[in-house]
Amino acid sequence: MADLSINFAGIKAPNPFWLASAPPTDKAYNVIRAFEAGWGGVVWKTLGEDPAPVNVSSRYSAHFGKNREVIGFNNIELITDRSLAINLREITAVKQAWPDRAMIVSLMFPCEEESWKRVLPLVEATGADGIELNFGCPHGMPERGMGAAVGQVPEYVERITRWCKQYCSLPVIVKLTPNITDVRLPARAARAGGADAVSLINTINSITSVDLEQMIARPIVGQQSTHGGYCGPAVKPIALNMVAEIARDPATRGLPISGIGGIGNWRDAAEFLALGAGSVQVCTAAMLHGFRIVNEMCDGLSRWMDQHGYATIADFSGKAIANTTDWKYLDMNYEVVAAIDQDLCIACGRCYIACEDTSHQSISQLIDANGARRYEVKTAECVGCNLCQITCPVENCISMLPQNNGKAYMNWTEDARNPRAVLK
Repeated sequence: MADLSINFAGIKAPNPFWLASAPPTDKAYNVIRAFEAGWGGVVWKTLGEDPAPVNVSSRYSAHFGKNREVIGFNNIELITDRSLAINLREITAVKQAWPDRAMIVSLMFPCEEESWKRVLPLVEATGADGIELNFGCPHGMPERGMGAAVGQVPEYVERITRWCKQYCSLPVIVKLTPNITDVRLPARAARAGGADAVSLINTINSITSVDLEQMIARPIVGQQSTHGGYCGPAVKPIALNMVAEIARDPATRGLPISGIGGIGNWRDAAEFLALGAGSVQVCTAAMLHGFRIVNEMCDGLSRWMDQHGYATIADFSGKAIANTTDWKYLDMNYEVVAAIDQDLCIACGRCYIACEDTSHQSISQLIDANGARRYEVKTAECVGCNLCQITCPVENCISMLPQNNGKAYMNWTEDARNPRAVLK
């Protein structure tokens, strides 16, 4: 049986699944229920200065698929709206009752040294295992000079991280905003400031939809709305890329990463871990399906690890990084072409329409005397773009088959068609 326990930047947990800083970790009642369900740790919802912020109503909205499944989730909720004293008291009690679970405390204070110096000893006294600096909240707090307003300025990231390392002995995790051109820059700043780890991604600026009757975007507050933070399955590809960018950046290589963004099952988690994460944080999936989803996550990840001979998380964490590179280093001589399994094909024609209208006209539509349709790939015309496979509604009906063209590996920097190539 695979061992799911982790030691992330000195923080131990029985499994890599932590609840992210958000409504599910806002109070002791929720966190205790989460621990009872099996979560390996939590990042307690962001604490701030008193008086606590005041939230509006309503505050959530969603982007739905055709069958009303939630593709993306949006919120305009602020950091905790409970007092610092109540939060610190509950954190202390919960940690004492659950000493084997990771307890991380998310923090957001003004960019003033005295504020951090005053509160950090209070947080450390709770017995928490680490702190996470919220430099990513994209709504409400940036207008006050906090959250993403800090995360978008590497100089501020480095400065506050250094204060935290100076006034606190706990591991410091810096939570990064995706609302920036190059996420590697604040990650480098965090490391320069002494961060023990980074976590990403925080939510993305978004408007999920508009009520066309009222002409107001959602979520609606009276007769107005505003942009919120986008999360859920839709942001997973963005998050995976940003995690990989930091994991393979020479300036931040080896810096522990807690992966966040659209993780809803064990496979999502395994993908983040393979691209360099050492733990994963979940929010939207828990809000939509409840805390017990962690059981499927632990069971599925454990079974998959057993099947592949991975005894511990560390055995495969970051294993896909070596195979992630810049475009210019991809093999220009590698070729695949599509192949249609005629026994599985339902002759819907979606592959043909997509290829004929928008791609390379490399699928033939054959109609016999009885009007029956058949689709065949024109191998010589196929460039292996994957579009037919993506549009096909039948799993495994279309495969992309590697071609043995006898050509050796050659990347764009070596290709004679590149005017700047360095030819051997």
